[in-house]
Amino acid sequence: MTQQTPPPITPPQPQPESDFYWEKCKEHELWLRHCKACDSTYFYPRDICPGCFSRDTDWIQSSGRGILHAFAIVHRAPVPAFRGKEPFVTAIVELEGGARMPTNIVDVEADPEHVKIGMALQVTFDDLDDKISLPKFRPA
Repeated sequence: MTQQTPPPITPPQPQPESDFYWEKCKEHELWLRHCKACDSTYFYPRDICPGCFSRDTDWIQSSGRGILHAFAIVHRAPVPAFRGKEPFVTAIVELEGGARMPTNIVDVEADPEHVKIGMALQVTFDDLDDKISLPKFRPA
């Protein structure tokens, strides 16, 4: 029996509302949408504020710092593309400014049991290919 290479992870597909976001991620910068009407910052990138439904929004650059809001340690690959990457940590990170973002916590694979709610995190980027870089977070 031969060992097969798992399929690659399917990258996100940029949409017109998120093109700017993905361009900046490729430059290893994290930018978020900001609502001028209610002064909130939010993720995922979209033109209409999810809080007050205003269209008076713009982009702001994030410091990339945040805290761990929620997480799970995944010990069993959900699909073949993730086989061999276990255990890995999926998470919700609360960024400075209040936006919450789903992501992965990296640089903890050797000891994921030390991951704790409230721990300080910093963005890092995983270059999937020449078009997409995924923001992930590591302990600060």
